[in-house]
Amino acid sequence: MEFHEQKILPAVRQIKDLEKLLHSSYEYIVILDIHIGQLKSVVNLANQHGKKVFLHVDLIHGLQTDAYATEYLCQEFKPYGLLSTKANVILKAKQKGVVAIQRIFLIDSSAMEKSLTLIEKTKPDYIEVLPGALTDIITEVKERTGIPILAGGFIRTIQDVEKALEAGVTAITTSKKELWKYFLNL
Repeated sequence: MEFHEQKILPAVRQIKDLEKLLHSSYEYIVILDIHIGQLKSVVNLANQHGKKVFLHVDLIHGLQTDAYATEYLCQEFKPYGLLSTKANVILKAKQKGVVAIQRIFLIDSSAMEKSLTLIEKTKPDYIEVLPGALTDIITEVKERTGIPILAGGFIRTIQDVEKALEAGVTAITTSKKELWKYFLNL
């Protein structure tokens, strides 16, 4: 599954930014840093505007990141997908038929090997590699796993986006509004 040629997945940290995206042509959006009390209204609003929502489970304030919470999110909010660093969240999301994105932080070779072992266990639909500016490493992760890659973190410029796409990523997750605007017009 690709994102219908959508190369930027806007990552929303504030409600005012979501409101701007509701009237854009972006179909897929990522919700970051949200309080559980706001979740229902935010997801409903996005759905009313035809948006497919990915929830970053680790960044939902007031919710523990375990299999029970994941099941609750899937049943109550019916997100298009879930992102997490936690294996139990990814496994439960897959079980519930929700797109599962395993987020990995590649800070050194040891972190890479541990992440690849985790991915072998969870078999996510996508891997989000952070920092996304590590294009050589992104290529290696894609070759070693065969799983589509999203890049996030330290993607600051149009050139950073283009380099990551050339390295084989499917899309970029970013909260940089300048990049949202630029790639929306292509």
